[in-house]
Amino acid sequence: MFVPRRSVLYLPGVNERAQAKAAALDCDALIFDLEDAVAPDAKAAARERVRQSLLEHDYGHRELLLRINALSTPWGGDDVRAGARLPVAGYVLPKVESALEVRAAAEALAAAGAGEFALWLMIESPASVLALEELCAAHPAVRVLVMGTSDLVQDLRASHTPGREGLLYALSKAVTCARAFGLEALDGVHLDFRNAETFASTCRQGRALGFDGRTLIHPDQIAPANEIYGIADADVERARRVLAAWDAAVAAGVGVVELDGQLVENLHADEARRLLDVAAALTRRA
Repeated sequence: MFVPRRSVLYLPGVNERAQAKAAALDCDALIFDLEDAVAPDAKAAARERVRQSLLEHDYGHRELLLRINALSTPWGGDDVRAGARLPVAGYVLPKVESALEVRAAAEALAAAGAGEFALWLMIESPASVLALEELCAAHPAVRVLVMGTSDLVQDLRASHTPGREGLLYALSKAVTCARAFGLEALDGVHLDFRNAETFASTCRQGRALGFDGRTLIHPDQIAPANEIYGIADADVERARRVLAAWDAAVAAGVGVVELDGQLVENLHADEARRLLDVAAALTRRA
């Protein structure tokens, strides 16, 4: 079943207020962050805060993820042992650069008692980009690639520009690999969260590149992400007309049909079915 991931909001592990407010936000998924958003001396408190929030709040339809620290850090093992007992759908692995890291995390989570879970892999370094094919095939639990564009820009010695020229190779490769391996891909965060214009522009760029949604750092980014990565009523109506025309063509024994001056082939029918599946999932979620 399709799971909407248009808007995926990071929640700092120590921020009780943000975690409480998130239960009423119109985002598709929440990532409780024990890694970058938490200072070293606050890691234990963050684990406990997240545990309490998951007990106290009903997050409804929202897909819940936990971003843990890498196993190579002093906090990774404790994150795994604590996180394996939390009611989350999966775990976000930061800065992964090899299949061995992915498999080690999956094995540690299973050994700690985690049931069925998904792994979301952060692509945050040049080495991650070069290892994308290996990472996608690393473990059956891998479901989503998440671009860590802030770290990636720094490691590339690139610049944050409106057109994100320095990131285009990495962004396109991630989407290509995600599609080749049947995964989903999420675009990275937009740090200038007060700049609605550049956020919307980069969302439209990400949608055009093929991303399924956007990771977010502020609630104000949810509505535009949902709109840009969502399905408009006009798109649904067009998809229905494409399928009706295609079904009529198949019934007539022809392999192509014209609709509104454009040719419709099997590939267009497949895309129309996918779009309607997405629209149905969003309707169920609402």
